Amino acid sequence: MIGNSSPHGHDHFHGHGHAPAALKAAMTLCSERGAQMTPLRRLALETLWDAAQPLGAYDLMPKLEAALGRKLTPSTIYRALEFLVGQGFVSRIESQNAFVPCAHPEKPHACVFFVCDLCRGSVEVDNPALEGIVEHEAEQLGFRVAHSVIELRGTCADCRSHEGAPS
Repeated sequence: MIGNSSPHGHDHFHGHGHAPAALKAAMTLCSERGAQMTPLRRLALETLWDAAQPLGAYDLMPKLEAALGRKLTPSTIYRALEFLVGQGFVSRIESQNAFVPCAHPEKPHACVFFVCDLCRGSVEVDNPALEGIVEHEAEQLGFRVAHSVIELRGTCADCRSHEGAPS
């Protein structure tokens, strides 16, 4: 499990700095699932892991082009991202139309993101209690959830400290 253990009963995940272990896990999962991790898909995933904030397809394109030494089309980037999302390696932050690496690609789960409006950074929180609430409500409604992303937007602690806001 990737993340920082919390005394609150859930994990916090900041993404940046976990690339080697996460890439190894993604390669293992692809092998187990019979999915093909192409060089472009791997590079896109590496780039997202190394980013300090969520990236959109057009943010990714010049980075991937520079690394590969060739031009890419937006559709090529979107196909790679679609694969990564489909495998659970990446989540899409809907409000930014941007992508971040997923903290727990080995299991389906509700993605809960705290997204900073100032620096665009995000933190994924794995909270089984919150997942249980969502699952319970869906069950009560007879609703089958195919995809779940919860986004909470505001200002992160780092940005708050720089703007002099009280904690």
